[in-house]
Amino acid sequence: MVAHLLRLKLTLLRNGLRRSPWQLVGMAFGGLYALGLVGALVVALVLLRRADPELAHLAVVLGGSAALLGWGIVPIAASAVDMTLDPARFTTSAIPMPQLLTGLALGGLIGIPGLATALVALATVWTWARGPLPAAAALVGAALGVLSCIVLSRVVTTATTSLASSRRFKDVSAVAFMIPLVLMGPIVAGVSRGIAASAGFLTELAATLSWTPLGAAWSLGGDVAAGRPLEAAIKLLIAVATLAGLAWCWKLLLERALVNPPYAGSGSRKGGKLGLFGVLPATPAGAVTARSLTYWIRDPRYSGSLVVVPLLPLLLVFQGSQSGDYGALAMAAPLSAFLLAWSISADVSYDNTAFALHVATGVRGVEDRLGRALACLAFGLPVVLIFAIGQAFFTGAWGALPGQLGLSLGVLFTGLGLSSVVSARYTVAVPLPGDSPFKKPPGNVGQTLAVQFAGMGILSLLVLPEVGLFIAQMVTGNPVFGWANLAVGLMLGLALFGAGIRLGGKWLDARGPELLAQLTVNR
Repeated sequence: MVAHLLRLKLTLLRNGLRRSPWQLVGMAFGGLYALGLVGALVVALVLLRRADPELAHLAVVLGGSAALLGWGIVPIAASAVDMTLDPARFTTSAIPMPQLLTGLALGGLIGIPGLATALVALATVWTWARGPLPAAAALVGAALGVLSCIVLSRVVTTATTSLASSRRFKDVSAVAFMIPLVLMGPIVAGVSRGIAASAGFLTELAATLSWTPLGAAWSLGGDVAAGRPLEAAIKLLIAVATLAGLAWCWKLLLERALVNPPYAGSGSRKGGKLGLFGVLPATPAGAVTARSLTYWIRDPRYSGSLVVVPLLPLLLVFQGSQSGDYGALAMAAPLSAFLLAWSISADVSYDNTAFALHVATGVRGVEDRLGRALACLAFGLPVVLIFAIGQAFFTGAWGALPGQLGLSLGVLFTGLGLSSVVSARYTVAVPLPGDSPFKKPPGNVGQTLAVQFAGMGILSLLVLPEVGLFIAQMVTGNPVFGWANLAVGLMLGLALFGAGIRLGGKWLDARGPELLAQLTVNR
């Protein structure tokens, strides 16, 4: 049965690659990136063989602890990104629990993250190849460490799946988790400064972690090489107990999840309230706007952008505090305009099969495009204005405000027009409704990357007049360029916005059924 589960994982992976050549291209790029990173880490571990044993022990323990911690944190954000062997699919299968656990755990090694972790872990054997006993101890530690990483990720995934039975809980937790991810740069910088200010902190940290479940397995080779067999034996027991405890927790959680699948029902709701549909005009475009605004407020795949965008000025202020120059803060408004405008480039894909409502009711393409763009504009326009005026107030550079507004509004309107065209022509594999916004289902990864990068390149060309005037004002300091940029940004941006709505609507009228068919395939 274990072999059957592994063959099933390989078959699903192979069929997923055959499904679309673009997915094969995307996996190839991901594999090349992982290969470069793994290669660099393997070379570093090989070179550590001739380094001081204490330094090698420090690097291996800290790196291994970080890997185990990462395998525990990533599933919270990714919501079990690898769902090819989703345990929920085996609810009706009479598979013995030990075999199911073994098959799912070993199946976690099939894939880029699992293989990368295993290769780097095996490289630690060469680091401690200073004798047969240290090498054997390092091999045992690498096996225990890799298995602990896989099982820990499964424990976290299963636990969050069973606990997050409430749709509201999943939505709020997914969006809230984005905040520390966006602020990772300042957090890492602060921790780095704290470490640099404390001499010997890393050595003490590694020594402490080696006695914890995070680093016990990774310290076996170093302890044996340093002539500490008793410590190595105790840490071996800690590592084995950690793996056994994680496996036991996973077994309990999996049994509960298979017997009582999480219910994501929304409960009873009182009727009679139209919400935004009762506020906006009773027209096709107004209905689409109300529907899209509801998505922006309630769907974490959309509302995540509303959490990330306000954090951009904080990141730019932090960057300016490091260099003493707050000039980068001028990019807060244009960058937020780009992020919000481009966020609807996959709007039809996010609709999934609900797009059938638009096709079945005969909504005109122009009205569909206009409604979605106006919904994004309801958030985008106030954000751009607040960021541009706020930057001028913070830096006192009021003379640059017209140029910044021209560039930002040009990017916003032009981006919305271009996104209206792109989403009417291409569909991409996105998280399904109700899934975590971090979840990336199998699909046309290569096409997604190609469309995204090509669209960004086209948008950069379309806003070249605004960019040129903005640079001219910064170089010369002449406010005339700023006011000219404001006029050009408004007129050219609105013209391209209207052209994108019309062209996207024309394509949507012609390709509505084909788009719906593609959305069904992307499930």
